[in-house]
Amino acid sequence: MPMDGLTLGAMARELNHMLEGGRVDRVQQTERDELILTLRAQGKNHKLLLSSSPNHARVHLTAATKKSPDTPPMFCMLLRKFLVNSRFMGVSQTGADRVLTFRFEGLDDFGDTAERRLIVEIMGRHSNLILVGPDGRILESARHVTQEISRVREVLPGLPYEAPPAQDKLNPYLAGEEDYVRALAPLIGQRLDKALGQSVSGLSAQAARELAFRIAGSESAALSSDLIAAAAKKLRDIFARLEDVPTLLTDEDGAPLDVTSFPYLSRDPSRQATCPTLSAAMDAYYTQRDQKERIHQRAHSLRKFLQNALERDEKKLAIQRQTLLDAQNMDQVRKMGDLITSSIHLIPRGAKKAVVPDYFSEGMPEIEIPLNPALSPAANAQKFYKQYNKLKAASDLVLDQMAANEEEIAYLEGQLENLELCTTIDELAEIRQELVRQGLLRDVSKGKKAAKIPESKPHRFVSDTGIEIYVGKNNVQNDRLTGAALGEETWLHAKDMPGSHVIVKSLSPDAGTLVQAAQLAAYFSKGRQADKVPVDYTLRKYVKKPGGAKPGFVIYTHQQTLYVTPDEKLVKRLTPA
Repeated sequence: MPMDGLTLGAMARELNHMLEGGRVDRVQQTERDELILTLRAQGKNHKLLLSSSPNHARVHLTAATKKSPDTPPMFCMLLRKFLVNSRFMGVSQTGADRVLTFRFEGLDDFGDTAERRLIVEIMGRHSNLILVGPDGRILESARHVTQEISRVREVLPGLPYEAPPAQDKLNPYLAGEEDYVRALAPLIGQRLDKALGQSVSGLSAQAARELAFRIAGSESAALSSDLIAAAAKKLRDIFARLEDVPTLLTDEDGAPLDVTSFPYLSRDPSRQATCPTLSAAMDAYYTQRDQKERIHQRAHSLRKFLQNALERDEKKLAIQRQTLLDAQNMDQVRKMGDLITSSIHLIPRGAKKAVVPDYFSEGMPEIEIPLNPALSPAANAQKFYKQYNKLKAASDLVLDQMAANEEEIAYLEGQLENLELCTTIDELAEIRQELVRQGLLRDVSKGKKAAKIPESKPHRFVSDTGIEIYVGKNNVQNDRLTGAALGEETWLHAKDMPGSHVIVKSLSPDAGTLVQAAQLAAYFSKGRQADKVPVDYTLRKYVKKPGGAKPGFVIYTHQQTLYVTPDEKLVKRLTPA
């Protein structure tokens, strides 16, 4: 479920237990809307992640290591000034709302003890991280909120901090049976889960459906007058006895699908795993999702650039093809000039057309040639010759241009495919740097030395017979992978389409491994959605990279072709744990 009030309350209890007596050693702002505070508590270092991402706002301890920008933002600088070396005094939840307040005690400029608060508001696109000083005024926030953005309240440095407007809902930890009866009575006839969501604070849609199941035995049960009293009693009992049991819900492949602070009775128990801490469950769930979203966001500008460049090249190619079609008539144009010249004594000045014998055809039939009456017959002949020379020059030039243009189109299509294969920020950075080196993308480093990107790793698979198969994710990896392979190892690539280089790490792979490698080559290509994809395979020693060729481009010989069906289930099954 999203980080609703119930989950946030469980997280607050966990953090108070694990960070008790801790001190802040380090503050990082890894994203515009994300902080990581390193605290030393109970003899261990703990990394506390605080995110106000519109889609993935959350709070939990994390084991992930993230990079900080070279120049820390102002918010980060202020947090370091006021929080580093301060003592963690605890975290509290506002009722059952999605607001947590972290209290830290440190020294002010005069050496006196002062308390500062770091408030995390988890409210979808209105989520925020707000640092509040001892006087209750805002020192800084991840997002500034002006009157133009919100008429309800402003969030700006120097203003007194005001809590988000309270919702007219029951606090489930304090409400009694009569409170639930009073809140639910006006909602008779609605679905029970919808009524619970409207009247009880801190419930996500998933949590409301789970409560409806526990009360009425169905997630979609209706709220009736006969059910109100029983629902009120069960709600009181559920919240009075609700224990923190961090649970990770997985899909059929074992991938994290949801996180809850208690087991779901409405879900298959075999798909629910109890975790040692709620933070561990959150880390497993969000690390993968968050990374995918960050990659998608950062890939967006590259994808747009590549698509625009591809559209521009395709328009150029259409013009070039039309030029070639026009040039197909150039011999006929020269012929007109020759025929006028050979019969120039028969053509009167000012004629609009000339009827002359066609010396180039058998039997020399007469042919009619249109003329410009304002020109002499000789000038009309020269006009045809000039048109011929122009078409011939354009034809010779356009052939070279078309070859270069088609090569660039194939390269851009390949880069678009590579974007879809990226699983890390570093792999995206490799693509960007490559486009800069190719002169296709402007270098925004402004003369600064480009940051060294850690060497990214290709996909690694293991066939059913235990043989390793490697698949490149971008041109840099493809060149590196193919270049490092042994001459007798098998190299594969989807035939005549953008795709990954695939290397089978065996000098004599069995037929089953070869087919599985071909299926991987088909899946990691532009033909992923096709029923059948031709995949060429040959020994690595027959694969060559021409001098001056673009990254990822090779030529090969002695190939054979397999026709295989891309299989996503196979990809997941062959991925080593």
